[in-house]
Amino acid sequence: MAKLILTHEVTGLGEPGDVVEVKDGYARNYLIPRRLATPWTKGAESQVSQIRKARKAREIATLDEAKAAAESLQAKPVVVTAKAGESGRLFGAVTTADIAAAVAEAGAKVDKRKIEIGQPIKATGDYTVSVRLHPEVSAKLAVKVVAA
Repeated sequence: MAKLILTHEVTGLGEPGDVVEVKDGYARNYLIPRRLATPWTKGAESQVSQIRKARKAREIATLDEAKAAAESLQAKPVVVTAKAGESGRLFGAVTTADIAAAVAEAGAKVDKRKIEIGQPIKATGDYTVSVRLHPEVSAKLAVKVVAA
């Protein structure tokens, strides 16, 4: 088992700043190469407080605020424009950054790391993505992909 400090949120494992123990292969082959975690050392333990402070500054403070944000996100669909062929197939895929930019254009603010796309969006149409606003609150966001 490897002891790591998470630097980014990993679904099902923890938040940035959490100290976790995972199997060696998962750490060596997935978490560390993708810079989602760093090896735990006594010196790195001091970084944990800095990571947690930064997370608190970005995070939605209360459960009520998160529920209000979820309701406003679910109220109307977000429109994402992308280059597409005649059959409606996209040249590339819609990313979490594209969705976050469209949400920002609509007047709300969502961190792209909090958006989870179930399957890659590679064609025009209507999709539903999940947005984790708070550990207890996630919103279903309607995304409409149209050809540019």
